[in-house]
Amino acid sequence: MATDNRIHFWRKNAKVPGRFPKDTPKANNLKSKKASSFHEFARSTNDAWDIDDEEDEDFSAPIHPLSLPPTLHSTHQVQQPINTTTESETGPGLADRLAPPTAEVRLQHEKATDCGQINGRVVVKSSSEALLNTNTVRSTLQKQQSLPVRPIIPLVARISDQNSSGAPIMTVRDKSRLDKFKYLLSCPNTDLEELRKHSWSGIPREVRPITWRLLSGYLPANMERRDLVLKRKRDEYFGFIEQYYHSRTDETYKDTYRQIHIDIPRTNPLIPLFQQPTVQEVFERILFIWAIRHPASGYVQGINDLVTPFFVVFLSEFVEEDVENFDVASLPLDTQRNIEADSFWCMTKLLDGIQDNYTFAQPGIQNKVKALEELVSRIDEDIHNYFKRYEVEYLQFAFRWMNNLLMRELPLRCTIRLWDTYQAEQEGFSHFHLYVCAAFLIEWRKEILSMVDFQGLLMLLQNLPTIHWGNEEVGLLLAEAYRLKYMFADAPNHYKR
Repeated sequence: MATDNRIHFWRKNAKVPGRFPKDTPKANNLKSKKASSFHEFARSTNDAWDIDDEEDEDFSAPIHPLSLPPTLHSTHQVQQPINTTTESETGPGLADRLAPPTAEVRLQHEKATDCGQINGRVVVKSSSEALLNTNTVRSTLQKQQSLPVRPIIPLVARISDQNSSGAPIMTVRDKSRLDKFKYLLSCPNTDLEELRKHSWSGIPREVRPITWRLLSGYLPANMERRDLVLKRKRDEYFGFIEQYYHSRTDETYKDTYRQIHIDIPRTNPLIPLFQQPTVQEVFERILFIWAIRHPASGYVQGINDLVTPFFVVFLSEFVEEDVENFDVASLPLDTQRNIEADSFWCMTKLLDGIQDNYTFAQPGIQNKVKALEELVSRIDEDIHNYFKRYEVEYLQFAFRWMNNLLMRELPLRCTIRLWDTYQAEQEGFSHFHLYVCAAFLIEWRKEILSMVDFQGLLMLLQNLPTIHWGNEEVGLLLAEAYRLKYMFADAPNHYKR
């Protein structure tokens, strides 16, 4: 059921930006109805990949109340993600299955029969019926392929982007960079400005966890204080759980907990790591504790995505093999607790700088979308006028870019590389992200200007083909964003009409 929903969501989900009323008579009149206020738009807009609310119960099995620390592990099971086409199946294997049958295959069909049982009796179908059924399935698959389906985004897809076991031999430059990081991190007082300078172009996998903790402000630069701070902050987090987590079923917080419970299975649903019960319980605790400690915004859809990069990076500190298929429950309990607490505090540090994105009416996102519109009108007037011509509002695609920090537009491996630079920038998540979004939009200039109607434009902007992106593409994107920032950030006249 959930698979069908994802495949056909453009036909079913009327709440997606750019979706049109069912009774619209002509394609030429397919224009989205503007909400009377930004808050109404945000409230009525679901993520483009979300399933309808009435089908939430079909999408995920209920998670039972969890045991509190120190016993974090529970034995309940969560419904596993429905099998979909894997990345390897997009190659010759699937093409062969969809190709017209050869003469040899037809001959095999003529000789073979399709058997079944009805009321205990064996029933033999003719070979023509069997071939007809095969052709019907093939036709269905072909139709499904023609519809906009959420791309399968593996956590790790290109070995060349990974500095881990199985990767190519480290180059002299990579070795030199790693040695520089190790030197900076081993100093009694780490020079954070120098660390930021080296982190801008990417952080080696081996030192990324400690570097992220330092750049986010979670750990102090002084080495002697780090262990003490880690212990104190981790104990503080689990103190919050003991104090507040039992209240998730109270009348005051049950709606918050229910929304978190619904959203967690949707977080990277095609990556096995995030469908593990142990991991989903970790996310529930992190998001619930953050929500009740920040009543000005509370939990807002989209915040659940912001946990995943921190969790993966801190998990990679203890995992040499493939992270996306690693069984987190096999780690020692203390290690699980440390990863959870560190993810919570680093996510908190990030959100402290962009919390106005999630307060009532989300003023931070309003301002950023407006700034993006004005910036694009100066950078590329052709694209800006093209949107005007087809009545495409920036809010209809850039809302998600700002709300989820482009996490729904890029593979997770690219997000982690992107956040290396965001951590290195003084206001990476709040200010530099604007220029990254502008560069990201201009990246698809040719494809945008090739669209000839409103629906085509919106479908493109909400399904940009970044599945095969890696470090090289992200590096070029960041370089262009830096160029835009250098040209426009300190030039207020560029924003005046």
